[in-house]
Amino acid sequence: MNEDSQGLGFQTRALHHGHDRSDPYGAVSPPIYMTSTFAFDNTAEAAAVFSGESERYVYGRQHNPTQHLLETRLAELEGAEAALATGSGMGAICSALLTLLSAGDELIVHHTMYSTATSLVDEGLPRFGVKVTKVDLTRPEKLKEALSDRTRLVYFETPVNPTAQLLNIRELAEVAHSRPGVRVLVDSTFGSPALQRPIEHGANLVVHSMTKYINGHGDLLAGVVLGDLPTIKRIRSAGLKYMTGATLSPMLCFLVLRGLKTLTLRMRQHSESALKVARMLDAHPAVKLVRYAYLEDSPDRPLGLSQMSAGGGMLSFELHAGGDGAIAMIDRLKLISRAISLGDTETLITHPGTLILARQKVEPAARLSAGVTMDLIRLSVGLEDVDDILTDLRQALDSLQ
Repeated sequence: MNEDSQGLGFQTRALHHGHDRSDPYGAVSPPIYMTSTFAFDNTAEAAAVFSGESERYVYGRQHNPTQHLLETRLAELEGAEAALATGSGMGAICSALLTLLSAGDELIVHHTMYSTATSLVDEGLPRFGVKVTKVDLTRPEKLKEALSDRTRLVYFETPVNPTAQLLNIRELAEVAHSRPGVRVLVDSTFGSPALQRPIEHGANLVVHSMTKYINGHGDLLAGVVLGDLPTIKRIRSAGLKYMTGATLSPMLCFLVLRGLKTLTLRMRQHSESALKVARMLDAHPAVKLVRYAYLEDSPDRPLGLSQMSAGGGMLSFELHAGGDGAIAMIDRLKLISRAISLGDTETLITHPGTLILARQKVEPAARLSAGVTMDLIRLSVGLEDVDDILTDLRQALDSLQ
């Protein structure tokens, strides 16, 4: 189902797009092609693949039919021309950045992002001669000031990890594109294509950690980068093929396809529950601040309403009791799991400050990003009955009074 997908809804396309049911057995669920390599009828056929004249599959590190179906469906849902599935979210980020940036180029990033991505831009890319400039991208004028003749890429997350703050994709893309040759890469993991599609707002490329909401069950690692076809082909033939080798196995591609079948339903419930949790936290006397774009008094609400179809499952908050109180509250939780990931069916909570400072024992350069304080708590609201989530949070918060 490809051309036939035109005019169909998001959930229908998440179930059907790209799968041709005309196989000899009439399988409704697509098969898994568990093979590392593909044979040719003759030498000329193989040569045509290596010369670029044929699109046939040749070796599993670059492409596989199960992977192709996943990529085709994801590109359709994201509104991109093409997609490249990878073995993790960092595999997608690294494959893209290492392909698109060379020594002497400049990368501009938001001053706050996922901690491992922060390590990449702080420590990894500068080793290869890439200049990295950190900017407060909540203020698009700061991006305009930072752009230079060396700038090749602007990269940011929205919502931002771990603060859940929003950045204005359209305004930042307009500023970035005022310089010829500058592209915008958005990490949209927190939103998923069910809630936010950055290409519709002017971004050139999108990455997701599919470990999170797209798969949604906390049982695998996967990533994806999406954008125009020529760029994705470049990333596949360079970033994936010989720079990272971050291939996603056929079995995991199948499992992500299975997760996609419930993406709309899950994101609707995550969003509904997270808004109820945000409202409860906002009203609790122990809570100093809540960051959730769809909360009625959130400063991000106008942008959230224009850029996302719902608020998603991620929020952050701070307590009057500060960092020590945050740790005490987290340690009193009974149902909610203390874990560093997000986007699972289970509700997960973490204290980013403690974890980042603990990393200094093995990574002395690790630092708290701007906006990430020892007071900050990140909460990924899961799919449990929301009353049970609220009860667990209340009993832990009440212990601080």
